[in-house]
Amino acid sequence: MISVSQLSKYYSAKPPVVALDNINLEIEEGELFGLIGPDGAGKTTLFRILTTLMVPDLGKATVMGWDVVNDYDKIRKHIGYMPGRFSLYQDLSVIENLEFYATLFNTTIEENYHLIKPIYEQIAPFKDRRAGALSGGMKQKLALSCALIHKPKVLFLDEPTTGVDVVSRKEFWQMLEGLKKEGITILVSTPYMDEASMCDRIALIHEGKILQVAPPHQIAASSSANLWEVRSEKIYTALQLLDGYEGIQGVFPFGDCLHVQLTDPTVDGTFIAAWLQRAGLIDATVKQIQPGIEDVFLMQLSSSQKHQAS
Repeated sequence: MISVSQLSKYYSAKPPVVALDNINLEIEEGELFGLIGPDGAGKTTLFRILTTLMVPDLGKATVMGWDVVNDYDKIRKHIGYMPGRFSLYQDLSVIENLEFYATLFNTTIEENYHLIKPIYEQIAPFKDRRAGALSGGMKQKLALSCALIHKPKVLFLDEPTTGVDVVSRKEFWQMLEGLKKEGITILVSTPYMDEASMCDRIALIHEGKILQVAPPHQIAASSSANLWEVRSEKIYTALQLLDGYEGIQGVFPFGDCLHVQLTDPTVDGTFIAAWLQRAGLIDATVKQIQPGIEDVFLMQLSSSQKHQAS
């Protein structure tokens, strides 16, 4: 359904900024595919190219078999796009925005109402409220309704849950599961690693490069890293003590704890705990853990950065 081959994009600067660097992707029909990476990784640039809003500098991309440069008019009729920033008319009401987008695609709300019903029912009580006066979660639902009103075959969602509450994020992903059952191919980007597990497959992207493509569980299971969780009331002190210590490949902050990757087989959690306690962190506790998707992502970044440095 979506094919990307050796795609690159550069932004004019001194030196030029590489937004996408030789990207290759294949996304199947009916797939819920996640593009996972931090801000500035190239997610939005790739979305803009695939939705025909931007032209690549090198390579080729097709959506439903149509070239994003030569067949942009055909593609636009069959896709829905929800950009990262709320882009609807803020002075129009909820219902006026929806009617406007339906008119753009020569359809009506009634014709495809079954597709947006589970979503629209949640904002229907506010149908006469100006879009600009909606909460973040309500704006999200309105934007998704407008992107779906013409029954697209492919749906592009660029960081749709950024800035919304946890409950709205959960509801949104439940909606995507329902849309997938309708046969819609969905490409969604997110900086949240916990959302990756809800996709059929994901691509880890950083600085315009694809690091890995696989189902979420395979990415997590593919790592054989010797990983340990460290907890202490003085977590920043623990980070300083462990960072760069011989036998430690990497130290990554995870909320109120640290994840420590070991490379020396003679060093284990007992050694780390004893060493931290001798350094004054008497409350330090260490336990071995199974790497998750975010761990794999961070370890790949660390490895790539050390390789570039050398």
